[in-house]
Amino acid sequence: MSTDTHRRREFTGRHMLIVIVSFFAVVIGVNVTMATLARKSWTGLVVENTYVASQQFNEEARKGRAQAALGWKGKLTIASGEVRYGLVDPQGKPVPLHGVKILFRHPAYEAEDEVVTLAVPSGGAAAKTEEFAARHTPKDGVWIVEIDADAGLATPFRDVRRVMISNGALQ
Repeated sequence: MSTDTHRRREFTGRHMLIVIVSFFAVVIGVNVTMATLARKSWTGLVVENTYVASQQFNEEARKGRAQAALGWKGKLTIASGEVRYGLVDPQGKPVPLHGVKILFRHPAYEAEDEVVTLAVPSGGAAAKTEEFAARHTPKDGVWIVEIDADAGLATPFRDVRRVMISNGALQ
């Protein structure tokens, strides 16, 4: 008969130290990676000053209700490398515009934000027209589109929407 003299390996303090150090190294490594990616992709800034924004909230809400009472609907078209925008009243008649500015905001990457100023398409009246256009193709993906249309009111008509662009066209 032979007996194996197999020595059992003991779990020592050195092993426990390696386990604890490894665990915290992974946790710290993941936290640093996530913080770096978050910092590079978005500032997190929603408003410059939260106190001032809170003081202006009621006024902005009043403006929004007054704008909604007009019953106007915005028509945004993005296709074939062109962005177009126009307004219609509740009866479906076009609302004459003096100018349109669009901010394409990327929900996650502030660096990709773009401002596009639309102009009177060729053949339109110089002072007022019903629809404005510009040559522009936003990147594919989700965008928050903020439209300020000058319709001759005290403040521009504001239209904000979240859109999906695929193959250069509005989906």
